[in-house]
Amino acid sequence: MADSAVPPAKAEEKRSWADEESDEEKEAVGPPSQAADEAQPSELKKIESLSISDVKDGGNRAPEDSDGGGRLLDDPDDSDIKAVTSGETVYNSAVAFEDLKLSDELIKGLYVEMGFSRPSKIQAITLPMILTPPYKDLVAQAHNGSGKTTCFVLGMLSRVDPRKKIPQAICICPTRELAQQNHAVLLKMGKYTGITSMCAIPSDSANYIPINKRPPVTDQVVIGTPGTIKKWTSARKLSTRDVKILVFDEADHMLAEDGFRDDSERIMKEIQRSSGGCQVLLFSATFDEAVKAFVSRVIKDGNQIFVKKEELTLEKVKQYKVQCPDELAKVEVIKDKIFEFGQKVGQTIIFVRTRNSARMLHQSLTEDGYECTSVQGALKQEDRDLIIKEFKAGLTKVLITTDLLARGFDQRQVNLVINYDLPVKYENPSEPDCELYLHRVGRTGRFGSKGAVFNFLCTDRDRSVMEKIERHFQHHIPEIPNWRSEEDFESALKDAGLL
Repeated sequence: MADSAVPPAKAEEKRSWADEESDEEKEAVGPPSQAADEAQPSELKKIESLSISDVKDGGNRAPEDSDGGGRLLDDPDDSDIKAVTSGETVYNSAVAFEDLKLSDELIKGLYVEMGFSRPSKIQAITLPMILTPPYKDLVAQAHNGSGKTTCFVLGMLSRVDPRKKIPQAICICPTRELAQQNHAVLLKMGKYTGITSMCAIPSDSANYIPINKRPPVTDQVVIGTPGTIKKWTSARKLSTRDVKILVFDEADHMLAEDGFRDDSERIMKEIQRSSGGCQVLLFSATFDEAVKAFVSRVIKDGNQIFVKKEELTLEKVKQYKVQCPDELAKVEVIKDKIFEFGQKVGQTIIFVRTRNSARMLHQSLTEDGYECTSVQGALKQEDRDLIIKEFKAGLTKVLITTDLLARGFDQRQVNLVINYDLPVKYENPSEPDCELYLHRVGRTGRFGSKGAVFNFLCTDRDRSVMEKIERHFQHHIPEIPNWRSEEDFESALKDAGLL
């Protein structure tokens, strides 16, 4: 990792629709996020095939062919995973978790607590890179639901010395919900290791403790949001001198947004300065050109793994267009079709563009007796946490949300995603936010399960945006013939394998 990063030459203002408050809202809105620098993005090194051996002990069985019962973190068999290695290290792919020379306690956690049988394709390639000296930095891009979380959580747990009561691994996430989710995975996977961990997220009002009254962190793994982690390190409550591994989850979001990028760079520099350098892991489902340029400046001598752009369309998830004549029709479809069929197929997430839209749709549905919950950035943190907890526990079936939960939110029971509003760029609503669309779609079809997405189109601009999304991913999205027809929706869900 380089000692410092070159600051962006110029940045343009970029706002998120989910950040926008309605006219009647009185609370202050945080500073707008910034787009990545507009300097000419230099391409990363040409992606080449990685010389990874799929042969174990003289055999000829590749990881994808090995049998073994139990649950797999499925990655599409035909995913075109490409890798570029740096240096002379030869990496052998992991047919079994035992190939990684993990502790007995970690192996037990993987099999007993997590219920895994063998590594998924992305894990088989990525984990040897993370766990093999000299512990090079890694930039990894892979499908949503392919097992990325296991890669970096297992990497952090493997590098920690349980005998040293001091932070040795840090994972930074863009939202408190994702930090809490990753922390839950770490607690489960590391149950038998004796490794302690802490979730560093903004405190709710009931549990708030001023930083100067907090004791120094002694937990060995810290997972949290960038603002909170930066506050703790600045206040000398979170030591970084023994940090061996630094992870950025949803790295494209962390490094492309001005507020996150500034905090992320400061944390990286602090760790480099105090620890003498550590292994940096950047994980995400997408990496745009601006972030690739940033990575090329910061990660000077690391390994890279990418999935071809056209492989990121999540072919296992069926996507449909629904032509609605007006806003009332969109609500009618949700009431008469989504609620009726949704109860049969699992849980549903409805994405809207703004906080106000989330409130209005929630109110409209609940007034007519439909049970649903909604979450958006204006809610108190403790209320957000409770709503997410109830949804994850299956107590509620339909969740309305802004793009607060578009990235990384992991709930296997989600089989339906509704794009009530299509994701568009704030600075130009006529242009789609294709990467955000990909992340929304990725909330269903987790770990290879079935899923369906319904995109509501109401205006000419909606139709134009949808066409641009189809062209971007080179993927035709069929249309529901009649938005009033129960038979048409039922046929679509059957085609998606949900009925």
